[in-house]
Amino acid sequence: MDSNEQGKGRVSRRSVLRTGAVTGVVAAAAAGGSFAAAGTASAATGGQGGSHRETTPAGDLILFNGRIHTADNRGTVASVIAIRGGVIVYIGNSLQAARQQFGSAPQAIDLGGKVAVPGLIDCHNHFVLMGNRPGHHTPLENAYSIADVQALYRQRARTFPNSPKLPTSAANFITTIGGFTPNQFKEGRLPTLKELDAAVPDQAVFIQVGFTGPAATNTLGKAFFENVKGPYGPVAVGADGSIAASPFEGTGPTSEALLALRQTQTFDERKASVRDALAYSASVGITTHLDQGAFQATNTPSDGAAHDDNYTMYNSFLSVFAEGDQRDVDAQTQAVARLRTNYLLFDTDPTIPVATARLQNAFPFFGSDLMRTGAAGEFLADISLYAGGNATWQNAALAVAKAGWRAEVHSLSPTDFQTEIAGFEAVNAEVDITDLRWVVAHVPFITADYIERLKALGGGVNLTPYEYFGTASPAGPPYRTLADSGIPYGLSSDGMQIAPLNPWIHAYYATTGLNALGKQINPGQQLTRSEVLNGFTTSNQWFLGGQDEPLLGALEVGRLGDVVVLSDDYFSVPDSKLRSLSSVLTVVGGAVVHSGAVKYWA
Repeated sequence: MDSNEQGKGRVSRRSVLRTGAVTGVVAAAAAGGSFAAAGTASAATGGQGGSHRETTPAGDLILFNGRIHTADNRGTVASVIAIRGGVIVYIGNSLQAARQQFGSAPQAIDLGGKVAVPGLIDCHNHFVLMGNRPGHHTPLENAYSIADVQALYRQRARTFPNSPKLPTSAANFITTIGGFTPNQFKEGRLPTLKELDAAVPDQAVFIQVGFTGPAATNTLGKAFFENVKGPYGPVAVGADGSIAASPFEGTGPTSEALLALRQTQTFDERKASVRDALAYSASVGITTHLDQGAFQATNTPSDGAAHDDNYTMYNSFLSVFAEGDQRDVDAQTQAVARLRTNYLLFDTDPTIPVATARLQNAFPFFGSDLMRTGAAGEFLADISLYAGGNATWQNAALAVAKAGWRAEVHSLSPTDFQTEIAGFEAVNAEVDITDLRWVVAHVPFITADYIERLKALGGGVNLTPYEYFGTASPAGPPYRTLADSGIPYGLSSDGMQIAPLNPWIHAYYATTGLNALGKQINPGQQLTRSEVLNGFTTSNQWFLGGQDEPLLGALEVGRLGDVVVLSDDYFSVPDSKLRSLSSVLTVVGGAVVHSGAVKYWA
């Protein structure tokens, strides 16, 4: 790669088979006038303190004049960080010493005193489902009224051409599918057809709550759904744009509408949605996702927002990563994030054919620094059998243990964690799992005795505060109890079906106990802001494990250069503003993947 190509932000193309993925990046632009760049971009392969690790992305960058919270075990706060070839080669307070790590001057960005933290790790979400959403998915995580929704949709509509008179496919739709609830709007309801028309009269809209609705649409969307042909059409839409909810894994108007959109979606449109999801991730500072798979799609209206094809759902991400350097990277910074993929298992037969085939044909922690396989979970059997205590679940768990894989299950009820942890103990009686780091997720109701039993198995918990959208109290999870127990715990989102992806909303809930309406629903279980930051960084090293543990989650020499510069001081901003924090500069492997204000989301 010559210096002219480097100056344009190009990277050389690499084989997906060799590195797992490739991405294009651009040199850092000034973020809203906040940063001043010094020096020029170059290949920078010489210098001291070098790294010989091959990684993707592999940028060269210096950030200086910041308050860089490294999250190392000493609590170091530095002002300068240098990243060469994607790997951190200097942390300290000397710009001169940082520059000495390079054979020629790399790009250097003045942070203007802003706070920077390690790239955040979300150790339990459904980011791949978000990336494969039909339409132009628009998060509403920080919308608190119908007026906020209207404003966001107006912004979103400016980013692509108007629909034809009658929309013909998902490509003509602004969509929001999960990741919010009407409970967060002061009106306590979805917007009406009239309200959506007032915001975007020339653009079709589909807005769906959670897994299966209810949903709403505007005039153009109503025309599309009422013209759906075939066995599942037309879709019933009320005069006010309302679309009735569907039963879980059952046929109903919302799931019929979602299926109609999915059936028009092309693979190229999936890739466009992936790029949107990556851009949103970068804008809120998440640089690594541990994805938990999907319910297996049937391509019928029994599929909800959490369904996809577990065998092909990753193809859109692989394609985007592989084609990254072919995009018009001169136009805008291209977003990228590290993706880790758990394999959800869905057997109903005690002979476990799905689990057996997966374990025979896949490898844990296989891939590159950009995309890698993870574990089995968050289900070890069909959802109807997920809680353990049955032959199908138990046989799958034992097979996972014998194969040496990490496993993850989820707990939502007051009793399911009991059968799951008892199931873990039964497996451990046959195959030692104490070094495999088996996980129970969510755990809103877990009790101290079962925490100790899981801890004795070498297990951990990851906490996904979807309760933020609810009103029950006490809602959990018991953050303080878990933190004080000494069990490994990490923070995550469970976005984007029933919870927001935005980590700063979760930080708000974990540190205040307040729900979306500002009501206290988790009294006495709060974490400190430092504990929350650790929960999204150093603590989540344990949940990634494998090759990732010494490379991600902290800013230290030899680790990968993933850095987030925040819009405000996380440690001092008032609680009321914590949810609206964002990234003004996101760096993955020394490559700037987000710079500046968010364009169309809150």
